[in-house]
Amino acid sequence: MARPSNIKSSFIKTPSPFFTFLPVSPFTSLLNKFPSLRIHRPYSSSRPRSYLFVIFLLILLSLLGLSLLRLVSVSQNPSPSFLTLLSPPPSHPPFASPSSKNHEPVVLSRSATMPLPAHPVSGNATAEEAEFWAQPDGEGYRPCLDFTIQYRKASAKISKEKQKFLVVVVLGGLNQQKIQIVDAVVIARILEAALVVPVLAVDQIWEDESEFSEIFDVDHFKRTLQADVRVVSSLPSTHLGSKPTIHTQMPYNVSPLWIRTKFLKELNRGGVLILGGMYSKLSKNLPLDLQKLRCKVAFHALRFISPIQELGDKFARRLWIKGPYIALHLRLEKDVWVRSGCLTGLGPEHDDIIRKIRESQPQLLTDRLNMTSTQRRLAGLCPLNALQVARLIKALGAPRTAQVYRAGGEPFGGAQALQGLVEEFPNVVTKEMLAREGELLPYINRSSAMAALDYIVSLSSDVFLPSNGGNMGSAMQGHRAYVGHRKFVKPNHKGIVGLLEDTSISEAEFSSIMKKMHRRHQGQPEKRTNEGSSSRGVTAYPVPECMCRHGNRSLLRS
Repeated sequence: MARPSNIKSSFIKTPSPFFTFLPVSPFTSLLNKFPSLRIHRPYSSSRPRSYLFVIFLLILLSLLGLSLLRLVSVSQNPSPSFLTLLSPPPSHPPFASPSSKNHEPVVLSRSATMPLPAHPVSGNATAEEAEFWAQPDGEGYRPCLDFTIQYRKASAKISKEKQKFLVVVVLGGLNQQKIQIVDAVVIARILEAALVVPVLAVDQIWEDESEFSEIFDVDHFKRTLQADVRVVSSLPSTHLGSKPTIHTQMPYNVSPLWIRTKFLKELNRGGVLILGGMYSKLSKNLPLDLQKLRCKVAFHALRFISPIQELGDKFARRLWIKGPYIALHLRLEKDVWVRSGCLTGLGPEHDDIIRKIRESQPQLLTDRLNMTSTQRRLAGLCPLNALQVARLIKALGAPRTAQVYRAGGEPFGGAQALQGLVEEFPNVVTKEMLAREGELLPYINRSSAMAALDYIVSLSSDVFLPSNGGNMGSAMQGHRAYVGHRKFVKPNHKGIVGLLEDTSISEAEFSSIMKKMHRRHQGQPEKRTNEGSSSRGVTAYPVPECMCRHGNRSLLRS
């Protein structure tokens, strides 16, 4: 998924009907400053004015009554204002977490999303198959989120913040949004501000109008982070009349000092800061406590709502009960070929379609504009196609009878694009094939929920391999490491391509080369580097900041 240049490619849905009856309000003045945002109006504007006026009076009286009730409340954590800004309350009660009435802090040692256990290697497996299914040595690394005393002392004040509020608008597909949500929590901590539940913008490609509460467990998110940052469902009524500061662009690799210098003065003055265009903008190299906070958000706080998690678990169990399985994340969608500048491998007709789209929308092409498609491929910058992935996992020892779960969207070229994989591994399945009648019906046209199901099934796989790096690959790499270093094969794109095109190499020789090439790229503990532009993200490489060697004990403190 390419980085969006700004927030103008998206809109935010705000279903609260209250704003329909307000001709002028702080919310509408905000939209005038942020013209790319759009409101979905649930009622027609053609209704009689007298009828609207009566409804307006009824709603106003109701709100006044609720406000009076709120004034006499003595709760330490007041309920979110009914005048919601950007992030209305959940509109789907069935999606509530079973723990929604429990306000106790989350116990970190039990809150991480865990996969099904890896299968033991079968005694009937050949030596080659046993090597393929074997899990890497975790070398004694376990999660360690033991925050410093200084961090915990500062938390006493920050976690009760009620004057400064950060609103974030996140873009892209599910895993791109997760990266931005992680950084939003960290930025709120840096600014010592309360965080409004993030707004999921509607992306041009994914076209998913889901709200945060329709994908993630909001109550769990709040409770997990209550010792780090105060998270609220919406701005309180005291701040709806304030003049917010809006920033939709940030430079790359910004530090905590840059964040405070740029935003703190405005935030202290206005009380509300709205940020968009945050993807990959916060530095990958932060103080240790903030790196641990990133891991806490990614692996503990961001939990899918129960219906999605339970359905994903069902799919995973339907595969798991039959034996070990491989999960492949194949990035073969049309937008991937357009953005990557690569050829599809499906012949001139399909390549011509992609070329025409790319020429008509040159802004979609990402990075390295001076390279031809051939140069990109030989440099290892192109996704592996289905045939190349099939040859790789076969060379690494996967048996022909292996169960293969294909994650990802509909490939460009349909069945033809998958032919090379299916011919070599006939037991290829998708979530649509695993689902029973009606199970996927609630998630039709909801790409984020579908991606979440792929994520859950992939996490429980015995072996995971992405055809391209991307956000899903990075998220899965870090999560599989965090839960015990589950096998994760990271293809050497540059090394593979040249060998695939060398017809003089036998299958046995190709297999030997692939095994040697990937021996140290199968999910073993790999330390994060912090060297300038080659820095790695801590949620993809949790060692050593978030995982430590300490015998059989994990250090997980809120």
